[in-house]
Amino acid sequence: MYSILLIDDEESILRVLSISLKSENYKVFTALNGEAGLDLFKKENPDIVLTDIKMPGMNGIDVLKKIKEFDTDTEVILITGHGEMETAIEALQNGASDFINKPLKDEALTVALDRAREKIEIRKQLREYSEDLENMVKIATEEIRRKTKFQTKLLRSSDQGIVATDETGKTVLFNLKAQELFGYKYFEVRKKDSLFELFPADLACELEMGLGGYQEYKELSNREIEIVSKSGEIIPVIFSGLILYEGKEVMGSVAFLQDLREIKRLERELIKSERLAAIGQTIAGLAHYIKNILAGLKGGSYILDVGFRKKNLDKISEGWRMIQKNIDRISTLVLDFLSYSKEREPQYENIDLNNISQEVFDLLFEQAKKNNIILKKNFDLSIGEISIDAKIIHRAILDLVSNAIDACIFDEDFSKKHVVELKTKKDKDNIIIEVKDNGCGMTDEVKSHIFSSFFSTKKGKGTGLGLLITKKSIEEHKGTINFHSFPGKGSSFFIKLSNR
Repeated sequence: MYSILLIDDEESILRVLSISLKSENYKVFTALNGEAGLDLFKKENPDIVLTDIKMPGMNGIDVLKKIKEFDTDTEVILITGHGEMETAIEALQNGASDFINKPLKDEALTVALDRAREKIEIRKQLREYSEDLENMVKIATEEIRRKTKFQTKLLRSSDQGIVATDETGKTVLFNLKAQELFGYKYFEVRKKDSLFELFPADLACELEMGLGGYQEYKELSNREIEIVSKSGEIIPVIFSGLILYEGKEVMGSVAFLQDLREIKRLERELIKSERLAAIGQTIAGLAHYIKNILAGLKGGSYILDVGFRKKNLDKISEGWRMIQKNIDRISTLVLDFLSYSKEREPQYENIDLNNISQEVFDLLFEQAKKNNIILKKNFDLSIGEISIDAKIIHRAILDLVSNAIDACIFDEDFSKKHVVELKTKKDKDNIIIEVKDNGCGMTDEVKSHIFSSFFSTKKGKGTGLGLLITKKSIEEHKGTINFHSFPGKGSSFFIKLSNR
């Protein structure tokens, strides 16, 4: 009787699965969370673990990793939600034997459990043969024949392609999975020097040099390569290989090939779904922002019409100012989109960074003063001229200082004396530009979205593209931008440029 541990935070699912599996003659243990499941696993050591991925506290991936630390032979089957391809890939990479999608179907569960039992049986038989190796030497010819049959079946049923050669490089083993991958039958490669026909030229050269004794190595492990099948299909695989020795004499080589086509397909679908989600988010954000601009234009045109009807110059001026303001917002939005979408190579020239910083300081000094904000500067005079793109750096500093001023304007703590400081400094390897404020600061939620498109904290004033464009521009400049912020205490942004 096989034992199975069920881990799920939904008691109803545990109850139904437990009844079903007991009727299939399984010994069943259940746990409502990952921590309890691990404790039960250590106590009962079940053959199979069936766990949900999404659970409060310790999730299914964490449970899988812990179980594999205790016992790598335990078969772990993950239950995933529909479309969770990234999680499924991660589960397989961490040693899961299988995964099935919710809602659970009896057929899928049965197939997964059958596979798990089959693997357990093969391991048991291998362990038995390994432990009884000395006795097996003494077994009669019939027993040796049975062992040979078993090993042949094992190689044939392996889900990895296996290609073995003798010391001269001629193929002596080419299992069914290898035949499926390459499209060749065994008789087409048997006793032929097929290394260059089967593998990429550089890998075939390494194997050939190893067989010739020119390379002192035994193992070529876990390389992702592409092989070309007989039909011309390019197939991604994980390659692991060994040069086999008897003493110091080369006996041959063996290669193991794991088919990556399904994993690659899942990765492509994941990337596609992420792109679609990003496009949807961008369109939604753009539509929302344009809707706000249209509302402003309609409001301005209404006031303008009222002014014309009543011949009221104040109303006419007010309406026209609203229209101009929203035209400026449209212009800013278009320019931001162009800046973000266009790949731009920095135009480097020797410029005094402090002069650029002073220009930004002078531009925004009156705005800060009008809002009762002290704008301070602290420039490292040892910096001198450095090779930078003046437009990129000017725009980046201007955006950060403007944001810092806005953070002070939007701060609800009116007892503060608000200060924004623009600072430059030089260390051994880098030039650092720091913009610091003691304004409203950011919550963890805001910090997690600060470099996302159409995310703004400016209550309708910003496009939500400013910091995204600043980050993109600085990265194109081979620099980095980082920050730290605390709610109610303020924020500091750091641009780091290479000083080499």
